[in-house]
Amino acid sequence: MHEMSLAEGIRGIVEDSAREQGFTRVNAVVLEVGALSSVEVEALRFCFDVVMRGTLAEGARLDIEPVPGRGWCLPCGQTVDIAALYDPCPVCGSYQVQATGGTEMRVIALDVDGAPEHAPQQVE
Repeated sequence: MHEMSLAEGIRGIVEDSAREQGFTRVNAVVLEVGALSSVEVEALRFCFDVVMRGTLAEGARLDIEPVPGRGWCLPCGQTVDIAALYDPCPVCGSYQVQATGGTEMRVIALDVDGAPEHAPQQVE
């Protein structure tokens, strides 16, 4: 289950940000998760809760903003929506579609308390 290692990576980002910015509590972590990222969202939620136990993000909400899959079709030159890697082009039916969006997973914001001079705040 690679979602556990992804959750550990998120914990590292949270801890690094806390050290750099001095906040003491994380209320929410906001992620972008692409439709083509191979991330099982429910498994990630479970792993996130487990990994954040005993940290400043224990009990934090995990907000997920989905990013649709996009691809560029080599034969017809169209940018198209795709639901899965290796799906055919919905315009011409070709399987020569290169993913151009929706493969990412990244922390885009933290809702935190206890930052010097500005609590609560958004860390982006």
